Amino acid sequence: MKKLITLQSFILLLFGFSLLSAQSKGQFEKEKSEISSMLDAFNVAAAKADYNTYFNYFAEESTFIGTDATEIWNKKEFMVWAKPHFDKKKTWNFTALKRNIHFSKDGKLAWFDELLDTQMKICRGSGVVEKINGSWKIRQYVLSMTVPNDVVDKVVAEKTVLEDALIQQLKSK
Repeated sequence: MKKLITLQSFILLLFGFSLLSAQSKGQFEKEKSEISSMLDAFNVAAAKADYNTYFNYFAEESTFIGTDATEIWNKKEFMVWAKPHFDKKKTWNFTALKRNIHFSKDGKLAWFDELLDTQMKICRGSGVVEKINGSWKIRQYVLSMTVPNDVVDKVVAEKTVLEDALIQQLKSK
């Protein structure tokens, strides 16, 4: 009888752990879907040159970091930089190929990384989003060009002339 009770207790314990594990895996599935939909709509707004919609996805206090080492802007600065591109309808068209989203324990912050199909071929978008007044807003977005390992030496040789002066300038500060 003791063996039966011990076995039943063990089975209940395993069942409890499996339920907890399943809950934790699905804990933020709704939020992941919301963030993924928001990021897709963010990319569509850029592709359609919809300036107001695109920038409404950014929190008021946010940062955009572009592919060039000199491109780091707060929201207002990025809006000024981007306005002529949106006005001319010469924006960018990014489509997510793969996306990962992770959450803080309290679920109020999330960070993501994604591979994007772009006019620059594969790029990486990454950033931090925060739920503000019921909507996910971008706090920081970083756009990076990917460089296949097989061509890193060629890319470094190509950009050396352009970036050596900037490196010296940054070191002197």
